[in-house]
Amino acid sequence: MKILFVCTGNTCRSPMAEGIARDMFSKKNIRNHFVLSAGIQNITGEAASDNSFAVMKEIDLDISEHRSTLVRRALIEEADKILTMTIAQRDLLTIAYFDIDNIDKKVQTLSYFANGEDRDIEDPFFGDLEVYRRIRDEIKSLIEKSNWEGK
Repeated sequence: MKILFVCTGNTCRSPMAEGIARDMFSKKNIRNHFVLSAGIQNITGEAASDNSFAVMKEIDLDISEHRSTLVRRALIEEADKILTMTIAQRDLLTIAYFDIDNIDKKVQTLSYFANGEDRDIEDPFFGDLEVYRRIRDEIKSLIEKSNWEGK
């Protein structure tokens, strides 16, 4: 399964989600899941934000090699599951790529994928470390409670 996490700039939420998911799949010995992240509105090649890097380091995850990627058709087509951080991002991708088979089933918010509740995950950009910790923990909780094998 190819999983694509999507947020706005691909420097905060989606790189944290990518790092958390990779780590979880590795620890659970789940070998058939491949994880990427991208942003809807960003500059390609940017590092993860300093605060994202710092709060991930607190849980022994290193995202220092992350470089932002812009969402593009090839990523959308190749992904089996696209998990957005907001309802608006989900809707934008569904509309922009309406011609891709099953796009409405491929794209979901992370919260809906995890627990059937469509809601936004706050953007921590410009927030302090406490905001980033809260968002990291929310993303981690949603990823851990998701049924990755059954979806």
